[in-house]
Amino acid sequence: MSSKAEPDVVLIGAGIMSATLGVLLKKLQPELTIEIFERLDVIAGESSDAWNNAGTGHSAFCELNYTPEKPDGTVESSKAAKIAESFEVSKAFWAYLVQEGYIKSPESFIRSVPHISFVWGGPNVTYLQQRQKALEGNPLFKGMQYSEDHATLAKWMPLVMEGRDPEQKVAATRMEAGTDVNFGALTRQLCTYLYNQKGVKIYTAHEVRDIEQEEDGRWSITVKNATTGKKRTLKTKFVFIGAGGGSLPLLEKSGIPEGKGFGGFPVSGQWLICNNPAVIEQHAAKVYGKAAVGAPPMSVPHLDTRVIDGKKALLFGPYAGFSTKFLKHGSFMDLPLSIKYYNIRPMLAAGFDNIPLTKYLIEQVRQSPEGRMEALRAFVPQAKMEDWDLETAGQRVQIIKKDPEHGGVLEFGTEVVSAADGTIAALLGASPGASTAVSIMLDLLNRCFKTQMNSPEWKAKLKEMIPSYGQKLADTPGLCDEMRSWTGQVLKLNVEEEVGINN
Repeated sequence: MSSKAEPDVVLIGAGIMSATLGVLLKKLQPELTIEIFERLDVIAGESSDAWNNAGTGHSAFCELNYTPEKPDGTVESSKAAKIAESFEVSKAFWAYLVQEGYIKSPESFIRSVPHISFVWGGPNVTYLQQRQKALEGNPLFKGMQYSEDHATLAKWMPLVMEGRDPEQKVAATRMEAGTDVNFGALTRQLCTYLYNQKGVKIYTAHEVRDIEQEEDGRWSITVKNATTGKKRTLKTKFVFIGAGGGSLPLLEKSGIPEGKGFGGFPVSGQWLICNNPAVIEQHAAKVYGKAAVGAPPMSVPHLDTRVIDGKKALLFGPYAGFSTKFLKHGSFMDLPLSIKYYNIRPMLAAGFDNIPLTKYLIEQVRQSPEGRMEALRAFVPQAKMEDWDLETAGQRVQIIKKDPEHGGVLEFGTEVVSAADGTIAALLGASPGASTAVSIMLDLLNRCFKTQMNSPEWKAKLKEMIPSYGQKLADTPGLCDEMRSWTGQVLKLNVEEEVGINN
């Protein structure tokens, strides 16, 4: 059955990426017609869901994997600076939407929570010292505190320091400007705004089964209604595939040359979630450590204060695992069916080069409850098993891509893949995706809507939505301070009020 309707834009997946792109497009060009298709019967039920997403508000304040140590012992900080800049762009866009009344109650999706990096052992302390030096001159990291003093650290994170060996060499950095973001709640607010706009339709329990480009350049989309089993076909000028782990199979079906050679490596996760209110109240920060050797970046251990649906929670993890599913609610055939003649070489090459990762994942899958508690006690020395429950977290698909030298490489991050004609784009990868969604979608618009992005009308609207648009906060200290002050006021970010810190 074919639909006569021909929306200007089709967005696949109702997560933070599609929601962000939809709002941007609707604000930039209100007459655009948009249809959004989500395979689940809920909005933001996969990677954007609060329990499936770390929700750190990835700003590179505490995530040590964004500041790798170089062979000479110094620290590379360019990636951290880029991520910190991107998160400020996201906050500015959200603040604009709140200020204009397009979305409500910022406290429902963003809270102030200090971000702390914590390490122990001589070499790691030296590394953190070098990291502090590398970041301290950047205005995006203004206010970062460093300490090796046990008493000071006990004030910053009492649960982490209680019962710790007083002779253990430790160090930490602390950023009060850190946040906790519920991307599920934010996505649902963005989708509510879109739903109420003329020319926008959102369909849940609708799965896109096929994508094919017509001779005239338009895309033919086949969608199945999971409730009735009926299929329909519609045509559109532009498609965005923002389906999380489900993006790769759909990109492959599109047949665009730019998608050839990409593969996916799925990594699952689990959390230990605290069930003891007294323990939860002792902690009010996001404390990130260093990843184990061979561990993927998404497995960086962290003790994480979260506020989900107005209730404070405490999580530790994630513990990595392996599943052939590309989505939490996916199929075990996802990985086998994604293997094609054009990506098998990159996937085999990446697998050969990442044997330590495979070994690490096997060890994680076989880990006993006692083993998980041992990892937790490195952060919480006096943790008791009865205070923590194991829950399944989200599913991530890391990118495998062609590489001239190695045949294929496994990459950690996000990547936009777009056709040369700009009529289709897909987002692959994982962290820090959600936190940098606005910058990622601006990059997509520059690729696929180049003419409009260069027009005075769109530039003016973007400047209205993101006052720092076109400028780098890292190069403009005064502007960085001004933007943080404005977004903090609009988004009601206040450490003392939100998480009860009084030190």
